[in-house]
Amino acid sequence: MLPNIRLKLQVVDRVGAMAEITSVLARLDLNIISMEVEKTSGDTFVFLDLEASQWTPEQAKVINALQDLPNTLNARVIRTMPQERRERRFQVVLDSISDGIIAIDEEGEVRVINRVARQIFDVQEADIIGRRLRELDLPDQNLLNCLQGKTYTNSKRNLIRGKERYQYLASGKIIRDSKERIVGALEVMQDMKGIRELASAVAETPQLHFSDMIGRSSAIRNAITFAEKIAASDGIVSVRGESGTGKELFANAIHAESGRAGPFVPVNCAALPETLLESELFGYVGGAFSGAKKEGKPGLFEVAQKGTIFLDEIPEMPISLQAKMLRVIQEGKIRRIGGSQEIAVDVRIITATNKNLEQLVELGSFREDLYYRINVFPIHIPPLRERLEDIPLLIEHFLFQVSARLGKSPQKLTEAALQKLYGHRWPGNVREFRNVIERSAILGGDELIDVDSILFSFEIGQRPGAETQPAQSVSSEPLATQVQRLERQIIDQALKQSRSKRQAAKLLGLSHTALLKKLKKYSLQNGNS
Repeated sequence: MLPNIRLKLQVVDRVGAMAEITSVLARLDLNIISMEVEKTSGDTFVFLDLEASQWTPEQAKVINALQDLPNTLNARVIRTMPQERRERRFQVVLDSISDGIIAIDEEGEVRVINRVARQIFDVQEADIIGRRLRELDLPDQNLLNCLQGKTYTNSKRNLIRGKERYQYLASGKIIRDSKERIVGALEVMQDMKGIRELASAVAETPQLHFSDMIGRSSAIRNAITFAEKIAASDGIVSVRGESGTGKELFANAIHAESGRAGPFVPVNCAALPETLLESELFGYVGGAFSGAKKEGKPGLFEVAQKGTIFLDEIPEMPISLQAKMLRVIQEGKIRRIGGSQEIAVDVRIITATNKNLEQLVELGSFREDLYYRINVFPIHIPPLRERLEDIPLLIEHFLFQVSARLGKSPQKLTEAALQKLYGHRWPGNVREFRNVIERSAILGGDELIDVDSILFSFEIGQRPGAETQPAQSVSSEPLATQVQRLERQIIDQALKQSRSKRQAAKLLGLSHTALLKKLKKYSLQNGNS
């Protein structure tokens, strides 16, 4: 194929000048690929991109033929057309932007895609430019709706490509010509990591969304999909899952996606004594009891007005208070302690527990009528041992957080370290996993984390090479001394795993009073009241 001929002509601007030029080009068997006209400071320039054939004379004769025209002042060869220079400058600018950008024309064909968007979609420019958007394997086709006049702003997207996970906000804009006709559409993709960092810098509490949840296993994706479907409703949600699975994260995300204008108010029912829990939830009027503020105090249901109240560990709520909760759900009203006036509350209720509610109902420790009221939308959060395929994503996520906090490059795990993580049962689930990864990042090397830096809780403090199981030899200490030491260790561990002494007592099968006596006996004062 013969190379194209690109020319720049300086011409006299008059009627018929272009016709004379095209006539000469046709006679020389040259096809016009593109023609541009520019006027600057009274001069007129014509730029030509010409396709030659086998009958076209040599380049010098073409230039001479054009220069012989009465309206041509000068003619010379150029390497780049003005439009091509503008496109290259435009592409450099686009590739320098930190947001992803993709644009289509009125036919739905891709015309522009910048470097960030190519990385997000894992495509090459040559493989996508000129192709219809419908034919491409992209996360969605919402951009095509802009051609019908429908725009969108900050639409949340979550894209997984191999081991890479992209979370971004997409906004679709319409491109119109001078006559306001739609001639294309543009999508701008903003990386959510940068947005979150900025939001965290100015917000008191971070806003959590379903896109913040790490995992692509079917177990966690099914839970997320169900939660997304029910988020916009007002139905009561019962989040089930073991300790450390992320129940509060789910509750917070449901609130964030619900569109409710009020706040998200979390309450741990196990962390407060019965009398204090009631006053915290429903408030009190002035002088309701000894020590009460004279002006009274609104309860957390009032604080959560138009928002969401999250009742964590709801089985720890006393039976008497469960009856009052039932009335709140049925009537949508609360009454402060010592008060006679009912206050209407518009609050979405989300409950959570790591216990078997059905079994508690059978045992009579949880009201059956309340159980049916709160079990409208049950969500089961799978334990980490049922979603082991998510471990690589969780490693990457937590290592990135630690490295950003410590100001160093993210490390990688050796195969032996990875296998040790896969082999653990994870009783503390994602909360335990995060602690192990953060500990390994600090103890490990600058680039690699080996198996000896992966330490579980029961391994901390062991001598190098020590067995994880206790030695089998009999101690010379009296049995009573050994039993007391073991009892002290068990109580101490229960306190660390519980959010309150009351909760620890239930975990150990003791009364609250019995546990307090043992704490005094062993001088243990950890945990809340």
